[in-house]
Amino acid sequence: MTREVEHTDDGRWIVVDGRRWRTADPALPDDVRTRLLHHLGVGRSGVRSAGRADDPTALAAARARVQLAKTGLGERGEAWWEQDDDARRARWETALRELDALD
Repeated sequence: MTREVEHTDDGRWIVVDGRRWRTADPALPDDVRTRLLHHLGVGRSGVRSAGRADDPTALAAARARVQLAKTGLGERGEAWWEQDDDARRARWETALRELDALD
């Protein structure tokens, strides 16, 4: 299955099969992006596993992890382009601190 992916001229959005999604904050340091993407993958895997196991408690926890990782990446919550550098850094540091505490 081939998906059509485009980027908006301002770099704030990608469009996948006609649906617009916010891009991750381009100011994220590579190591921070890697850690947040790891947590996102763990959360998504947890969503799949909890859904298959019909475990609503685990599903809620996994979804919360996905939400937190996406917020840290700047894909959810206040738009990264509306935040100053200090707020952006605080966003990803807070998300990583909370995510790392889950492990």
